Amino acid sequence: MIRKHVIVHGNVQGVGFRYWTRAEATRCGVTGWVRNRLDGTVEAELEGSESDVSSMIEWLRHGPEYASVSGLDAQDITPRGDDDFVVL
Repeated sequence: MIRKHVIVHGNVQGVGFRYWTRAEATRCGVTGWVRNRLDGTVEAELEGSESDVSSMIEWLRHGPEYASVSGLDAQDITPRGDDDFVVL
């Protein structure tokens, strides 16, 4: 298992980004969380197999239909063993 801390930049708030992210994480079998930040970015932690987390990050690079992602920062962090994916 791996865990990534991700910051997504662009027009990513007010477009359902967090809820689509939760749906995609569930589809990919990834656990963790997602939330909006005050600076207009979306922050997430993703945990799962390397291939599942990679698939999720690839999806985040584009996001849902009405989002416009301009960049993504990801770094490895220590896995925590979450059981679910939640919107904070």
